[in-house]
Amino acid sequence: MFRFLIRRLAMAVIVLLIVSFTTFIVGHMTGDPVELIAPENATREAKEQLREYLGLNRPLLVQYTSYIGNALQGDLGFSFVQQAAVSDLIMERLPATLKLAFTGFILSLVIAVPLGIFIALNRNSVWDFLATSVAMIGQSAPNFWIGLMLIAFFAVHLKILPVSGYGGVSYIILPAITIALQSAARLTRLMRASMLEVLNADYVRTARSKGLRQRTVLWVHSFRNAMIPIVTMAGLELAELIGGAFITETIFAWPGVGRLAVNAVYQRDFPLVQGVVLFAATAFVVINLLVDLLYVLIDPRVKLS
Repeated sequence: MFRFLIRRLAMAVIVLLIVSFTTFIVGHMTGDPVELIAPENATREAKEQLREYLGLNRPLLVQYTSYIGNALQGDLGFSFVQQAAVSDLIMERLPATLKLAFTGFILSLVIAVPLGIFIALNRNSVWDFLATSVAMIGQSAPNFWIGLMLIAFFAVHLKILPVSGYGGVSYIILPAITIALQSAARLTRLMRASMLEVLNADYVRTARSKGLRQRTVLWVHSFRNAMIPIVTMAGLELAELIGGAFITETIFAWPGVGRLAVNAVYQRDFPLVQGVVLFAATAFVVINLLVDLLYVLIDPRVKLS
């Protein structure tokens, strides 16, 4: 276990370095932020002084090395546009993102797991055909279209839910459903395929031949083994949501990390973009590590080495 953790942490560091370096280079290729920050009537000397103050006149490698050193101390830089620490801006928006992410994630699991099991047990039935067809449509439909359709029906036509904003329970319903539907569609199809594979396994047929009840065969012998690929996919879905549901948060004016990143891209505030991308990558790495550790609890036969 210890060797596994050391190896995964080393891989995580490499991944985060690659992500941060790529984002750093791409951010500097988008243009000179001084031209955006400085007043229109600013002289060349004033711009040069601002560039020197921000440290943008140094070689890129020196800037990147300095950035990594500060990041290791929790300092992700300073937003050129919002004039605030990037880490403070992310932490300010993080509660809203976590609230939306976990609500949508739990909703997707509540839909996908029982539905996937049900259609696997009723393979090739009308229910299987309908559920699989709806799941394929839900998986193919883009988030922005789903969000706009929900707004048009529930907020504009029925007028029972707010169009956008952040507040009470009513404000989170539409964005949570929007991000949950695509995740639920993917997880439902995977749950169905995983359950069908397990139900046809030799040990399940042996359990049935012993005269065990269907409920025992399903939950004791089948469900836990079928959950391993579901846990993997669910971990990726959760990491993506915590990293920022960019489109959904923008459509519903949800004040989360995703919307923060979108605004930063429009404003060419690359220290803020860089910080959000590094935060999202860290979320992916940490959740993937937790998923690997969860395998042992689900299936004791899995050995981490």
